[in-house]
Amino acid sequence: MATPTTAADPQPVGLRERKKRRTRDALVDAAHRLFLCHGYGRTTVDEIASEVEVSQRTFFRYFANKEEVALAVLAEAEESFLECLRARPAAENPLEAMRGAVREVWQSVDRGRGTGPAALELFELIESTPTLLAAHLRHSIQQEVEVARILADREGLDPSVDLRPRLLAAVFGTVVRISHLSYAAAPDADNHSMDGMLALIERHFDQLGPALAGSWR
Repeated sequence: MATPTTAADPQPVGLRERKKRRTRDALVDAAHRLFLCHGYGRTTVDEIASEVEVSQRTFFRYFANKEEVALAVLAEAEESFLECLRARPAAENPLEAMRGAVREVWQSVDRGRGTGPAALELFELIESTPTLLAAHLRHSIQQEVEVARILADREGLDPSVDLRPRLLAAVFGTVVRISHLSYAAAPDADNHSMDGMLALIERHFDQLGPALAGSWR
């Protein structure tokens, strides 16, 4: 079957979209390299565009500003997490569903683009850059609301009345963030891998129940 085309653009729609995706990914990768090498504040949009051999105008077709390109990988991961959470088996309890979804997302990130270690470095950059940290925390709060809504739908609850979906979404996000920070600060930081980070997240989740309900002594 022929691939759909338009009169104005004879290229197959799929090919055009793949080219756009490659350019977008190249801008993200270039931005991360420059941010990690020179710092977020000292890197300009012109430098990012030049690294990919595109114009500043092309950069702004994909991203509104440096902040958006810096957070692009995490934004995609957050969106994928929501999709995975919606698709988790109905028999799973809320915490099982979220654990399965976050594992699925980060394994996919690591396999798909080989950016697992780079993503971990990005967390360090965000935490050390006030502008990015503020933006990331805003996005995290927005995601918590959506996660709570998904959990409430799965369990047949009203999130405006039942506190558990919003509470669990907030705790879950905090555990993931603490895991990222702990892993980034580990002594063997140079040997970081996505598998190692996911293992740490799993250990922290295993401690979640006792930490909330049991005695600490």
